[in-house]
Amino acid sequence: MAVHVINEARRCLQCKKPMCRLKGCPVQTNIPEMIRLFLDGKINDAGTMLFANNPMSVICSLVCDHEKQCEGHCIQGRKGAPVQISSIEQYISDTYLDKVVMTHEPPKHQSVAVIGSGPAGMTVAVKLAQKGYNVTIFERKNQLGGMLRYGIPDFRLPPSIIDRYHKKLIELGIHIRPNTTIGETLTVDSLFRDGYEAVFIGTGAWRPKSLGIKGESLGNCHFAVDYLQNPDVFHLGDRVAVIGSGNSAMDAARTAIRKGSRHVTIYARRYGIRASVRECEYAKADGVEFEYAKGVSEITPEGPMLCDRYFDDNNKCIGEGEPVLYPADSTIIAVSQVPKDKIVNTTTGISITERGLLEVDENDQTAREGVFGGGDVVLGPWNVVQAVKDAKKAARSIDAYLQKKAAEKAGVSVKTDDESDASDAAAPNAAVEAAASTEQTATVTQA
Repeated sequence: MAVHVINEARRCLQCKKPMCRLKGCPVQTNIPEMIRLFLDGKINDAGTMLFANNPMSVICSLVCDHEKQCEGHCIQGRKGAPVQISSIEQYISDTYLDKVVMTHEPPKHQSVAVIGSGPAGMTVAVKLAQKGYNVTIFERKNQLGGMLRYGIPDFRLPPSIIDRYHKKLIELGIHIRPNTTIGETLTVDSLFRDGYEAVFIGTGAWRPKSLGIKGESLGNCHFAVDYLQNPDVFHLGDRVAVIGSGNSAMDAARTAIRKGSRHVTIYARRYGIRASVRECEYAKADGVEFEYAKGVSEITPEGPMLCDRYFDDNNKCIGEGEPVLYPADSTIIAVSQVPKDKIVNTTTGISITERGLLEVDENDQTAREGVFGGGDVVLGPWNVVQAVKDAKKAARSIDAYLQKKAAEKAGVSVKTDDESDASDAAAPNAAVEAAASTEQTATVTQA
């Protein structure tokens, strides 16, 4: 693998205007600099830079939609194959993860509660802990990771990576409370009562969307988000129908194949596929079959009732045929998710949008003072790197809020760090370089 990654790194043209970064990467990873440092034998420096800019780098390098992001904007891809940036980043980040020494600024003696330990929650926790805040993560399941652990199959994201990351969070001084659901015995009001001065909601989108058709409660019908959490407890049978065409549908289909189902078919509502090209290709390589332009009218014990859908030149559906039974032992519905509403229902001052998402302002703050939100609970199901981008913005807002609050309590006027941190969005080059060289948010112990 090392030789392959080095050869890929040597293909980088070191563009003066790197579109892989400027247009391709939502968090503006300095890809040319990463590759230059790597080829110069400075893998630790490359890892430091990556981690400072994106604490989820080791995970994003595995699960991001690279074809549409960094690699999709590589100039080498215009006439041939793009540089496999994801493989290079994965090699660097995976090597660096066990070396990084988590450090933080002097304690600020202010506490932050982070609800949810997915990519948004972990990113906010790391960024604020590095600033010197006392951070506690509340996770409703027994292990850290959120959708990273319970929504992405092991063959795409090994749980061992999340376990290694868990250790680093503890080293940073972050407290983690597993098996703790906020919105039941403990509420957001409980957190403020116990001294937390800010709360970040990063609970993701765990409630599956229903098709609203007859048969969804039958014993042979399941939702993808439920199936992927623990596929070993499901008995799908030999023939499986998957309704949907996003990455969750691909994950469910590929998992079913690995768990023994021999005939797995994905039924898409249109002629296209919403999942990434790579995930679609892997599904086909695994033996998953595809059928397009299929509508669903009912789920029966014998399988779904599907009909052909007809489209005009503008890809607008203009009609459907008669429903026909497509025999299947089990049907998996994978048509997206929305957030659960326990926290909203037990907290005054926060609300949801028409889409069922947590409503926040431009600073990721809800209408309830001190309560912020980010990631899928605000954006809807998207991807890991977008959740990281949103969480970094929320962390800056929380930092600014807490600094202002501390200044008001002390009765003095204090200039916050938000101005310099905000340059992460306005001037990504300066922010990444500063994070790597001056902030000292992560250091490496040399061998």
